[in-house]
Amino acid sequence: MSTALLVIDIQNDYFPRGTMELVGAELAAANAAALIATFRDRGLPIFHVQHLATRPSATFFLPATRGAEIHEIVTPLHGETVVIKHHPSAFRETTLLNDLHAANVKELVVAGMMTHMCVDTTVRAAVDLGFSCALAHDACATRALTFGGSMVEADAVQISYLAALSGTFARVLSASELCARHAAR
Repeated sequence: MSTALLVIDIQNDYFPRGTMELVGAELAAANAAALIATFRDRGLPIFHVQHLATRPSATFFLPATRGAEIHEIVTPLHGETVVIKHHPSAFRETTLLNDLHAANVKELVVAGMMTHMCVDTTVRAAVDLGFSCALAHDACATRALTFGGSMVEADAVQISYLAALSGTFARVLSASELCARHAAR
């Protein structure tokens, strides 16, 4: 079974001074970078996903802006696939499914941003498409949300989404646990 790393939307707009700053973005990106280093050392495939906004009302990930660029800590190397997406799911209207099949990938290790949106949507879609998933809980970041006049802090959003994905949709582990598992193979 071939395993690949899927790095979702670790882009400048999610970091301090970005237009959609997430809680814990810097730590999540550092943990994602550790996963990337492990997969590179083992020669395992890495797929980077970059969201570019196409909605006229979009306020972040605007094409041709610094905010839409992949953050320097996880910069793709020459030869690593970069999939451009315009929707929360990295599979919707992209080349990702074909790219994964071409690489004979059956298992995904996932890191990225935002946990409650693009990470959640992509992991659920991956399982629906027959992939086995592991999610690095500390290589993801999210933000506070509001509903019905109530605010849900980012930590509660993060825990809720990780808990919902854990088991049925993904093995939710730390980046260091996933690095150890894939370094030892």
